[in-house]
Amino acid sequence: MFRCGTIAIVGRPNMGKSTLINALVGQKISITSRKAQTTRHRILGIQTRENAQFIFIDTPGFQTRLLNTLNKALNRTVTTALQDVNVVCFIIEAGYWGEDDKKVLKLLPADIPVVLILNKLDLFNGRFQAPSERDQALLNFMKDMSRPWSELGGHEDQDKCEFAEIVPMSAKSPPDIARLLDVLEDYLPEAEAVYDPDTLTDRNERFLAAEILREKVFRFTGDELPYTSTVVIDQFKMDGRMRRIAATILVDRDSHKAMIIGEKGERLKKISTDARIDMEKLFDGKVFLETWVKVKRGWADDRAELRAQGLE
Repeated sequence: MFRCGTIAIVGRPNMGKSTLINALVGQKISITSRKAQTTRHRILGIQTRENAQFIFIDTPGFQTRLLNTLNKALNRTVTTALQDVNVVCFIIEAGYWGEDDKKVLKLLPADIPVVLILNKLDLFNGRFQAPSERDQALLNFMKDMSRPWSELGGHEDQDKCEFAEIVPMSAKSPPDIARLLDVLEDYLPEAEAVYDPDTLTDRNERFLAAEILREKVFRFTGDELPYTSTVVIDQFKMDGRMRRIAATILVDRDSHKAMIIGEKGERLKKISTDARIDMEKLFDGKVFLETWVKVKRGWADDRAELRAQGLE
């Protein structure tokens, strides 16, 4: 008996969704950053086992505050991802249940199994010195989260909805990842595999190159740069066995451009070098990367620009 199905991974921003999907797939296909709202596209990751194929959809963190055109488009990506899936993984921080989590809860479907993932268990465990105190605190939190959704801050009509499973884990722990796959497999329907066993994502190399460069922009600018920056691949071509890539980092203001370039261009050089190294690892071949930074004011509210990037 073979099982195959789709699993949406949802949650508020910065909950480790991309880290989790990379671990579930076994390779980096979704960018990670400490900055919230890093994921913008609906990323498809695939993991194939002997008896099952898991098709994961990584979604942007649901934005509840700054609702510009970009964030509204990202929120639509989340709600779209919840349609026609077999299972939903709702990821929260172990030991914490906040207002933004409740807003995501209200979006969850009542007719699809929802597995609640208590992520960052390593950080939760670090708050306690005595193992007995730690274990009891976790059990108490799991018991609290076992209540009907209406009692957890959901809609009144979610009074009969409960989580199908509650899984405490760390996305950095291989045994925890294996255990989560075991749990999810039981909720997949009997069906033939959709993808070849060696396929890990439906995204092409051009898309992955843009995502890797965008990750490095976030990583090297930290909290200095607002997330209203993006990457456009102007050229992606093979030259023998080498990939020649030309990319533009779009920002909203001149000051943001200066942040990325850095003194004497040093920061942009670091961003480009790190991105090239990661691309060469992922593509298993040499990469020649040229990177520019341009200002395009108001791009995050420009529907035509968002459509061009597949975000609208």
